[in-house]
Amino acid sequence: MASTIEHKTTFCRICEPLCGMVATVEDGRLTALRPDKEHPLSAGFACQKGIAFTEVQNDPDRVTTPLRRRAGAKRPGDEEGSASGYVPVSWDEALSDITDRLAAILKAHGSGAVGWYMGNPGAFSYAHTFAALMFIKGLGRHGHYFTASSQDTNSRLIASQLLYGAPTSVPIPDLTRTDLLVMMGSNPIVSHGSFLTAPRIKDRMTDIVKRGGRVVIVDPRRTETAAAFEWLPVVPDTDSFLLLSLLQVMFADDLVDTARVTAQADGVDWLKALCAPFTPEFTAARTGIDADTVRSLARDLVREPRAAVYGRLGTCVGRYGTLTTYLIDAVNLVAGNLDAPGGSVFSSMETVGGRWQATMMGLAMRRSYRKRSRIGGIPIAVAMEPAALMAKEITTGGDRQIRAMFVSAGNPVLSVPNGDELEAAFDSLELSVALDFYVTETTGRCDYILPVTTMYERDDFPYTFQAFQATPFRQATEAVVAPSGEARSEWDIVEDLTVRLAHSVPAFAALAAARKALGLFGIALKPRMMIDALIRMSQGGDRFGLRRGGLTHRRLTENHPHGVVVAPHIRTGVLRNSVAYLSRRVRLAHAGIGAEVDKLVRRGDPNGYPLRMIGMREPRSENSWMHNSPLLMRGERGQRALIHVDDAAGLGISDGDVVRVSSPYGEITVEVNTTKDLMTGVIAVPHGWGHQGTGTWRLANRAGGANVNRLTSSAPEDVESLSGMAWLTGVPVRVERVSDVVAADPV
Repeated sequence: MASTIEHKTTFCRICEPLCGMVATVEDGRLTALRPDKEHPLSAGFACQKGIAFTEVQNDPDRVTTPLRRRAGAKRPGDEEGSASGYVPVSWDEALSDITDRLAAILKAHGSGAVGWYMGNPGAFSYAHTFAALMFIKGLGRHGHYFTASSQDTNSRLIASQLLYGAPTSVPIPDLTRTDLLVMMGSNPIVSHGSFLTAPRIKDRMTDIVKRGGRVVIVDPRRTETAAAFEWLPVVPDTDSFLLLSLLQVMFADDLVDTARVTAQADGVDWLKALCAPFTPEFTAARTGIDADTVRSLARDLVREPRAAVYGRLGTCVGRYGTLTTYLIDAVNLVAGNLDAPGGSVFSSMETVGGRWQATMMGLAMRRSYRKRSRIGGIPIAVAMEPAALMAKEITTGGDRQIRAMFVSAGNPVLSVPNGDELEAAFDSLELSVALDFYVTETTGRCDYILPVTTMYERDDFPYTFQAFQATPFRQATEAVVAPSGEARSEWDIVEDLTVRLAHSVPAFAALAAARKALGLFGIALKPRMMIDALIRMSQGGDRFGLRRGGLTHRRLTENHPHGVVVAPHIRTGVLRNSVAYLSRRVRLAHAGIGAEVDKLVRRGDPNGYPLRMIGMREPRSENSWMHNSPLLMRGERGQRALIHVDDAAGLGISDGDVVRVSSPYGEITVEVNTTKDLMTGVIAVPHGWGHQGTGTWRLANRAGGANVNRLTSSAPEDVESLSGMAWLTGVPVRVERVSDVVAADPV
């Protein structure tokens, strides 16, 4: 019988550009992925990770049936490269036992005894996000909810909450119209953009230069992006000093259109006083950027009609991430570039009544922010607790001690500070459940591993990233192939659990009643209903039939499989709608920001640690979860840190040497390469490595590497006090050559 071959249009959901893809499906099996040449924005581009995802989809190491830990099995597994510590079980057997054990924990200790951690890939599935929130919040108001955002985005969200009253009001650079783009702590040629959804982002940045503009990359390393444009080196974790000095110059040199700025914001005089001491001469010794360069950049940002400053991960994960992000927006505001064409603008999936929706959401989030974590007393950022404190929430006794933990699409042992502490904490849990398709350093310590679908086994609409579209765009997709083996979506797993728990959890009983009532009318209570409604009520939507030919979820998949541009540019003049405060004005004065500036000035560095460690994103890595793809791991690829040639010479280090990197909090050994594309006094170490021979991903295990987060601190005093962010960059370290040692984490 001849094979049936289909070519299905869809899009990638590994990272934020959401590039268009065409999937080749042969007899129901995904056999190849290629870039979609008809996609209006990515136009035939996809990175090697997107192409390689076929290997993840069909990975023989993938978990496709529910697994239960053997009684008495060692953690994480009995043998390297195996799942022999687990036995396959049926879905009913797994969920029945999980339900019984969870119900007993809830009865004895309440909802505060349960936690959920959702990793980065969860943000790329609207149904996954809804499922995790529905479950942990439905159990009761004391449940613990953690996500990768406290290693990634929370400082950006809290800066927006402080400035605009809502964490969802996130300005992005107007890439298609700007003539001066300053990027801080971002390497979009490798990351492809973050909090900025822009396929072919390098081309968009090159367009700026072609039309006579400039792109300036502020970073301690001459990254791939900095090498392609202008590089402005900066000492790690001193971005706040630079931004304060830019503001000082703008105010002191009378460059500010005071009438315009005061029409948009309250607290302008407070901000002026805050930045007054930070002259370029004062900050130069801290940032490594001379005073003349700072003054020139400040004037250019004001005088160029279309200019924007943008910051990303490197600005978010230092000791002052929220302050730095706040100051980026303040610079854009004071320079006259906020909510202006070519400046820093508010893209959104604006819906009818969106202004009041933003007001209500902002009010709810600000109320949530008044709550504090049990450990450390850190504010709860956008309903999420600091993941850096997760281990202590498990091991510290008392009310709301976590006794049951769910982990979905995440590997926090490799992504949060002090992973060793978290590993040990998992061993003390009464119940631990992973929703994943690999046995990893984290899931390999769980009682159950429940197999989940990949992105090509589910329908999707990238709801999370609509607010960050550089060009307003809509695309939806149906599933490309059926789930592999017994894999289920996170929504279906959670829905099954809520049904089983309905007898003991009031919210789930009410949910079951609602499902039953809607079922009488042939309506299934699924998250797709909500997404369809949002599409209908947003820009380009059909307004439930009031706009003829407008978009719906079905029309997107059937009539616009390659997606559709709904506007050529982002709307401007929308600041009042983006601000959720009743005043509709940006709020600059905040005691917490003032306190962070005081800490910035007083900060000291420990003796004996002369270098600073920064992170480093790699083109063929996606955090920790794509090191099992042969295509991405070809060439005996492994983890290698970078150090400046001058620092290496002083330490007697050569290319390929193994070094010991020590911080006040831990140490690792790693192979190192020397370079001139880095400031002196800095070592750059890629994250996401440190695979320990755990579980089934054999290729990742052979690659090994070092878990760089062993160098970071999980102490509450080292968690960023405004947003709960982990401190992952600018960490003080010392580096020593290690003779005749194989690069690996210390045992």
